[in-house]
Amino acid sequence: MGEFSWPTEDELQEMRNKVSEMSGRDAEVVRVVVSPYRICPLGAHIDHQGGTVSAMTINKGILLGFVPSGDTEVVLRSGQFDGEVRFSSGLSSSAAVGIAYLLALESANGMNVSPLDNIEYDRLIENGYLGLRNGILDQSAILLSRYGCLMRMDCKSKEYEIIQPREPQNSDKTKIQKSYKVLLAFSGLRCALTNNPGYNCRVAECQEAAKFLLCASGKAEMDPRLCNGEYFHLILFSSFVILQLIMILIFFQTVEEEVYEAHKNELEPTLAKRAEHYFTENRRVAKGIAFLTWSFEIILEIHVYLVLCFINLWIYFIGSGLEAWKSGNSQDFGKLISASGLSSIYNYECGSEPLIQLNEILQRAPGVFGARFSGAGFRGCCLALVDADRAEEAASYVRSEYFELQPELASQLNADSAVLICKPGDCARVI
Repeated sequence: MGEFSWPTEDELQEMRNKVSEMSGRDAEVVRVVVSPYRICPLGAHIDHQGGTVSAMTINKGILLGFVPSGDTEVVLRSGQFDGEVRFSSGLSSSAAVGIAYLLALESANGMNVSPLDNIEYDRLIENGYLGLRNGILDQSAILLSRYGCLMRMDCKSKEYEIIQPREPQNSDKTKIQKSYKVLLAFSGLRCALTNNPGYNCRVAECQEAAKFLLCASGKAEMDPRLCNGEYFHLILFSSFVILQLIMILIFFQTVEEEVYEAHKNELEPTLAKRAEHYFTENRRVAKGIAFLTWSFEIILEIHVYLVLCFINLWIYFIGSGLEAWKSGNSQDFGKLISASGLSSIYNYECGSEPLIQLNEILQRAPGVFGARFSGAGFRGCCLALVDADRAEEAASYVRSEYFELQPELASQLNADSAVLICKPGDCARVI
C-alpha cells in the first residue's frame, strides 16, 4: 500500500453515513469496499487469447458501503442513482462493480477468498451473466495491483508480476525520467458492450485465426487461442518399493509466432489483422516490461534409501525490454502505448470516429508521452500518459479541441469531469 489519494477520509465517512441512514445501523459498523478502475497501457484485446497484459489502477472507482444483515436476505439500494444504472466508462466499471459485490458478500459471511479465485468468479459474472466474452485483465488489475506499480500478467498461466519503476537517481541528468500522470478523456459515447456485437465478434475472429494456425501446425485438437508462450513442467517419480515409474508431462503450447509468420498470407484478411494485433501487442508488452519465464522441475524420490532429492532449475530469459517502465523511461513507454493504440484501430479494428478523433487530439496535446483507447474501444474514453508538470495544460487543450470537434457528444459530458487528471491507485480492499 502507498500514499494513495482515494478514497479520502471524507468520502469514506460520507459513504458510512449514507449506509447508516439506509440501514438504521450505526455508522461505526459500516464497512466499505474500495474497488478501483483500471487502465491498460499495453496488452489491449489479448487477454481473452491468453496473452500477456499490463495494467494499473487509478484513484477513481466504486465505493460500496455495507453492513452484514445476519440473515439470508440481501437488500440493495443506491445512494447516488435512481432506477436503472448504466456504466459506460471504458475503465472496467463492470468488473469494478462485480469485484465490489464479491468482496462485500465474502466479508459479510466471514469468507477468506484468494484474489485468484475472485478473478475467476468475476470472469464467470462477465462471461456467463453479462454475456461478454472478455478475458481476465480487468479483474486481475483490480485485485492484484499495487500503488505506483505496473501489474504484468500472463493470462494463460495466470502468473503475474508487480513491477516498481526505477526511482530517479541524483546522478540522472537525462530528460527521459519524468514523473507522469494519467489523463482520461471521455467521448460521450454510451453503449453497453453486451449490446454491441463488435466486441464478441472480434473475440470469435481471434479464435478462428487460432484454429486455422493450429491446424496448419498439426495441433488442431488444441484450444483455439492465440497464446504464443510455453510452460514446460516435467515431474519424474521413481519408487523402488512399488516398482513404479511415473512420468507426468505438462506442455502448454498453442500458436507459435513462427507458425503465424509462415501462414499469415493464407489467412482471410480480417483474421490476419486480428492475429497481427495479438502478436505485435505481445511484443510491445515484452518490450515495455520484459519478463518471460520457463520453469523446469525434476522431483526424484527413492524410498529404499529414504533419500529425497529435489532439483529445481529456473531459467529466466530477459527480453530486450527493461528500458521502458523499469527504467522510468516515460517517453519510450508512451510511444509503445501509441503504437498499441494504432494496432487497435487498424488491426483489431475497434473504435469509432469520435474515439479516433479524441485519440488524435490526445496525441497532439502538450506533454503527452502516448495515448490510446481505454477498454474495448467502442465507447467510453481514451487514456494518455502525460508529463506531470504539463497535465493541466494538456487537459485544457483536449477539452477545448474535442468540444469544438464533437459539440453534440461533448454536450452530454460534465465540463469539469470530461477530462480527468488521475494518479495511480491501489488494489480492491475492504475498509
